[in-house]
Amino acid sequence: MHRLEIAPSILAADFARLGEEVARIKQEVSMVHIDIMDGHFVPNISLGVPVVRSLRAATDLKFDCHMMMTNAAAYFGPLKEAGADLVTIHIEAYPDPTEAAAAARDLGLEFGLVVNPPTPLAAVEPYIELCDMLLVMSVNPGFGGQSFIPEVLDKVEAARKIIDSRGLTTDIEIDGGIGPDTIREAREAGVDVFVAGSAVFASPDPVAAIAGMRTAVEDAE
Repeated sequence: MHRLEIAPSILAADFARLGEEVARIKQEVSMVHIDIMDGHFVPNISLGVPVVRSLRAATDLKFDCHMMMTNAAAYFGPLKEAGADLVTIHIEAYPDPTEAAAAARDLGLEFGLVVNPPTPLAAVEPYIELCDMLLVMSVNPGFGGQSFIPEVLDKVEAARKIIDSRGLTTDIEIDGGIGPDTIREAREAGVDVFVAGSAVFASPDPVAAIAGMRTAVEDAE
């Protein structure tokens, strides 16, 4: 059975209390998802290197940095220095990510690719071997709190078959609209890592929310 990981997205957290928000969930998870947006690749600006650095001083959780940027590779070095562990970049911004993957590896970062809902899996298939993580977006990127797009699960299923048939250790991650009502079907499609923002940080009890999602999957298995 593939591993099961829930990666809370701090985009949905209270930025005024970010350290406290992450501290509340640290016993339930091993990684957090950090959305970095440039206002060009997506029509929004979120957070960047200074926030990653500040948060690193407050926690030893793994930092999964989702880079919604046209020039993400330029920030690999600063992010590594700030405490990032994994960077994922969009295939839409890097149609041939070979050099970017090598740059990340040279810095000691884990590397992954992201594919948006309209983009076919064929765009990333030639590069899956480069990836520690393949992130399948289940909403159009740029804003939190959107509704899950179920059609992307066909893409997840196809990716799962490719990864398993090639004997790869690449994890499949899904991001967008993940919560108690959607996590089970995403797991059945082959997801390993579930990014959950509003379902965690908008909950009165984020710890219970994480536990509830994990239980929903485990009960089904």
